[in-house]
Amino acid sequence: MMRNRRLAMGVLIATASWFFGAVIGRGAQEVPGPEFQAAGSPDAEKLGWRLATQAWTFNGVTFFDAIDKTAAIGVKYIEAFPGQKVSKDIADKMGPAMKAETIEAVKAKLKAKHVTLVNFGVTGIPGKEADARKFFDWAKVMGLETIVTESNPDFLDKLCNEYGISAAFHNHPHSWPPDKVLAACKGKSSRMGACADTGHWMRRNIKPLDGVKTLKGKIVSFHFKDLNKFGGGHDVPWGTGKGDLKAVLAELHAQGFKGVFSIEYEYKYSLADLAKCAAFFNDTAKAIAAEQGK
Repeated sequence: MMRNRRLAMGVLIATASWFFGAVIGRGAQEVPGPEFQAAGSPDAEKLGWRLATQAWTFNGVTFFDAIDKTAAIGVKYIEAFPGQKVSKDIADKMGPAMKAETIEAVKAKLKAKHVTLVNFGVTGIPGKEADARKFFDWAKVMGLETIVTESNPDFLDKLCNEYGISAAFHNHPHSWPPDKVLAACKGKSSRMGACADTGHWMRRNIKPLDGVKTLKGKIVSFHFKDLNKFGGGHDVPWGTGKGDLKAVLAELHAQGFKGVFSIEYEYKYSLADLAKCAAFFNDTAKAIAAEQGK
């Protein structure tokens, strides 16, 4: 009897050692358990807010891997970036040069994981209208809502309205501050506006709350971030940094903003970190709605 118990205990220890060794070998932070699974953002969606991931967060892997990771944290939307390899079996990279069969494979992968591709960027837009039309043709086939860019050819507003696709100017630290976006969009349709990157604002010492107030009515989408400090710093889970994101979301609700918020980490991350961002987003939306209902 004692011998059998010792044998059983030995098997249990060996099995446990193998399991934890396998998890660590795969990268434990990339294997979220049930406690890390986000429940989606149903309360945020009631306010007209959709949560996405920016695939740049997963720039070290393929787009198919990015879709898998997005689904793993319960997020239903994704923003692709140009140049990411599609999958380990498909050499094409994300962008208008994709072959027709690659486009179909991407659509099938998205459908299988219940993830919707909504935006693409940050990307250039060709300066010649004929070339830009080919880009917009591809964007239409992919079902894109918004092209996130730092290009602004003269014909951009015309193509946006013709194709039913928006253009959002993205503010890297030295481009497209709020006042420049306002000037570029003056007299243009509502399909042209800002892709407000709150992290890059913070790197330029612009408070995200000030940025969204300045751009009221001209924000198309977000690369939503929280950093540990102004003037530099790195990404942290939403609500734990210096960006005052609760106040930002309250202001956006007051403005009547409806659109996509893409989670983008440019710093090391874990799926648990991304799930915390998703939970903060939905919990804050729920609190805002409750406050409004009082």
